Amino acid sequence: MFCDGIARRDFLKVGALAGAGVSLADYMALAHAGQVTESKGKAAIFIRLAGGPSHMDTFDLKPNSPETHRGEFKEISTNVPGIRISEHLPKLAKCADKYAILRGVSHTLAAHGLGTTYLATGNRPLPSIQFPTYGSVVSKLKQAPKDMPPYVSIPSDINNTTGFLGLEYGPFETGSSPKANSRMDVRGLSLRGVTLEDVERRQNMLKRYDNAFASVAKSDQMIAGMDQFGQRAFDMMRSTRTRDAFDLTKESDNIKQMFDDQSFSQSCLLASRLVEAGSKFVTVQLGGWDTHSDNWNRLKTRQLPPLDAGLSGLLNALEAKGMLESTTVFVTGEFGRTPKISQRGGRDHYPRAMFCLLAGGGIKGGQVVGESDAKGEGPKDRAITPDDVAATFYHTLGIDHRQEFKTPSGRPVMITRYGNVLRELV
Repeated sequence: MFCDGIARRDFLKVGALAGAGVSLADYMALAHAGQVTESKGKAAIFIRLAGGPSHMDTFDLKPNSPETHRGEFKEISTNVPGIRISEHLPKLAKCADKYAILRGVSHTLAAHGLGTTYLATGNRPLPSIQFPTYGSVVSKLKQAPKDMPPYVSIPSDINNTTGFLGLEYGPFETGSSPKANSRMDVRGLSLRGVTLEDVERRQNMLKRYDNAFASVAKSDQMIAGMDQFGQRAFDMMRSTRTRDAFDLTKESDNIKQMFDDQSFSQSCLLASRLVEAGSKFVTVQLGGWDTHSDNWNRLKTRQLPPLDAGLSGLLNALEAKGMLESTTVFVTGEFGRTPKISQRGGRDHYPRAMFCLLAGGGIKGGQVVGESDAKGEGPKDRAITPDDVAATFYHTLGIDHRQEFKTPSGRPVMITRYGNVLRELV
């Protein structure tokens, strides 16, 4: 629940495979081959900082601004000359060459729900159409192994909308966060007292029932999506690769030591394993950024240490595994926070200036693109829009953001309508 009362969306649950203990409540996407071009990025990890992190206290400090604006934190140098970030991000300062900072990203939607939708789809929300999130688009256009979920959300997705693409392109939600040196007992993958032979026998029985209702399934998008989920779930349950991907005890010691034991770090480690095993899109959530009061204490004790440890660990681990060039990492909230400090000792919603981070997938790290003005109140010269960030993100994955999908009614809709690729990043 955010400050404006927007709660997590309640999503449709599609039942379970009878008697097999296979939960389909978590939406699994069925990947289909699509029109993609050659690119360095083969998969993506999307880190959503729910609540809207302050740009002024993280990656866009203004030490020369008035006391009414600049806050309590100091800047520190990074391993890239000229780039400075918050003193409470020391690990990210040591690997700044691996990511690009986008400053002066700007829009006008100051509500959590609207801002989240904008930054999760690359399209300004409209009442007439619901746009699909990045994960849904990627899972449609990027082929994953049939026994791996193409789109995974850890632990769940606050903006889980497949839009007009249909529910078969939704995420497989883990339902919980991983624990260090543990195997995740993921709902939908655990046999829970039955054998694979039991599952196969019951699956064959279900197929006989499916044949009886085949004509209905073909004409009903909901039933068709359920059938695809069911087959994917069955393939995943039989797969050693899938079970191993969720088992953090199988990770090498030199990789595990790059992460601390907090849930966000372990979620980032799991994300790297899922991509390594074949998943095409993984979302990791880190909430708590809605700091209307007690801003600096909350940031330095609760928010920045896990972000610093988890994100730096992810970037270093991907590089050590030889996967950074082939995995695009996108970090964003829904907006920034007010440059001027409130009377409550915090910062309020502020979409006119925010930051995003991009790494991997051919992104040129070690640079800052865009700039906010002297007080962090807006773009200094040019505004970077969420549409531009989305276009760039898709470009790294070989997806033409101007490609059109058709809605169920036949209406053609571009993936991202107005964005332009930020060429200095790629």
